[in-house]
Amino acid sequence: MASNMPMEQPLCLVGNDTSGDLTVNPAALEILRGITQPVVVVTIAGLYRTGKSYLMNQLAGKRTGFSLGSTVQSHTKGIWMWCLPHPCRSDHVLVLLDTEGLGDVEKGNTKNDCWIFALAVLLSSLLVYNSKGIIDQYAMEQLYFVSELTDHIKVKAQEGDGEGDDTEFVRFFPGFIWAVRDFTLQLIIDGQPVTEDQYLENALALKPGSGKRVMEYNLPRQCLRSFFPTRKCFIFVQPVPSKDISQLELLPESSLDPQFLAQTHCFCNYVFQEAKAKTIKGGHCVNGRMFSSLVQNYVKTIRSGQVPCIDNAVIALAAIENEVAIKAALAHYKAEMRELQLPVELEELLEAHGKCEEGALKLFMERSFKDSEQQYQQQLMVGIAEQYGNILAQNEDVSKETCLALLEELSAPMKKNLSDGVYSRPGGYGVYKADLSQVVESYRGKPNKGVQAEEVLDQFLTKTQPEAAAVLKADTKLTEAEKHIADEKQKAEVLEQQRKAAEEKRMQTEQLMKDQERSYQENLKQLEAKMKDEAERARKEAAQALECKLKEQEAMLHKGFTKQAKLMQEEIESLKKEMKSTDVTGLLSGIFTTIGEGLRAINSLTSLTRSRRMAQPKSTSKHK
Repeated sequence: MASNMPMEQPLCLVGNDTSGDLTVNPAALEILRGITQPVVVVTIAGLYRTGKSYLMNQLAGKRTGFSLGSTVQSHTKGIWMWCLPHPCRSDHVLVLLDTEGLGDVEKGNTKNDCWIFALAVLLSSLLVYNSKGIIDQYAMEQLYFVSELTDHIKVKAQEGDGEGDDTEFVRFFPGFIWAVRDFTLQLIIDGQPVTEDQYLENALALKPGSGKRVMEYNLPRQCLRSFFPTRKCFIFVQPVPSKDISQLELLPESSLDPQFLAQTHCFCNYVFQEAKAKTIKGGHCVNGRMFSSLVQNYVKTIRSGQVPCIDNAVIALAAIENEVAIKAALAHYKAEMRELQLPVELEELLEAHGKCEEGALKLFMERSFKDSEQQYQQQLMVGIAEQYGNILAQNEDVSKETCLALLEELSAPMKKNLSDGVYSRPGGYGVYKADLSQVVESYRGKPNKGVQAEEVLDQFLTKTQPEAAAVLKADTKLTEAEKHIADEKQKAEVLEQQRKAAEEKRMQTEQLMKDQERSYQENLKQLEAKMKDEAERARKEAAQALECKLKEQEAMLHKGFTKQAKLMQEEIESLKKEMKSTDVTGLLSGIFTTIGEGLRAINSLTSLTRSRRMAQPKSTSKHK
């Protein structure tokens, strides 16, 4: 587990304050924020005093941990959390949530029960419902929370936008296990032995008819069938005689019923193998940090008196995670570009920039989601542009400093000759020109001067013109005609150097323009790949929902519920249509404009940064 705070014992995640409102434990959130791997969240719910905590301790591989309690009072309050390394997946963390027992008469009302159960559904990737005895009408009535889920959970934010459609719930609700404790009957229906799953499906079978009693009978069953199409049942015999139940966690395994132990082993193996990582709308895996944000968002919404909305929670989470993704990507770009030892030629700088930008974009794409209008990607592009512009200008600064220092060193003997009058003698101009040519030749031969090499040389030669003219004028060995020719030649050499400096700038501008096209294509390529991946995830979500609906429709037809099966056809057709509309070609139509705007921002920022740097006195700062 990536957290720096390994959990030796469970910790309260969601509790109640003195006024009875739900609260989140900051210490638990801190642990979650330290988990960088995907989390597999297994939550157990059910009536109080039914042995939920024992099963969770078994999943944790511990004899003790979640408090069992030994009286008729509900022992677990709120939601308790235990984060552990996943026993089968080294790159995942197992998060166990033990919820407060439902139906505690001491609470006096069921509002808290409804919110605890709603949170159990919203937070888990696998929900275990724990009950005692048998699955009969009484057990179904105790599960009335399922019938009220649509009152306590919304999928979409807009009213009338399908928030009551169970097709939406199917996509985002967890897998479901019904654990039946202290089962004493034989698994036989109509004289035939059945499996545990068949026993559950038989208990969830609907009755034909439309009377009030039939509707009351069917309601919880229909909700379970609709909301939790992935269902599993485990039946446990009583582990020890009733007189020893209160000491269950203290008794050695040899004291427990072998059949109970075997079934507990099967239960744990199933959970470890089949429970998936927690995902949010869009199929994005949730890590500990993201999970902590979801917990906070849902509890805050409940405390405000509103109904938790999956869409709103995902949007809020996306805003947080996308900002984190931008910071991580910019930090990656900055750290990689620091490896450059300035000054460098523009080709080398552009190559490094391209690789670092590609890596930063890849990191951003991996961590960001629900950036439908690419506003966060544009922020990243602008952020990279700012850093890139600074490095370009800094490279120019360091190059100019390097070139000036080199020319200062190479021309030092000429300055001494000037002060000593060496060039004031007859024929001195020829010596001056030879020395100057040697300075230029040595300068050109020195590597690693950077992007300002020709520009600085041009400025240097321009500055030497007055002294060259003075030396030429004082040379008595030359005729006036020879002096005129020498002067014209000197001017031509200066003009040629100016041409070279201008050509250097032109080529650099051309290289920068080509790099901007490369950046555009890289942004577009990575965005297109991400959109294809997201479209495939959406298609899989729709496909899973469609599979569930077809399976339920088939079961309805088999049981003779023709009318209900026909009503489901509209949802089925809608899902089929959705699966066909996940082609990203249409989605990319507006992307070109968006990315183009971002690149224009890059161009203006880069140009502005360079212009400001050129207008300011050059510093002696070094690139670190």
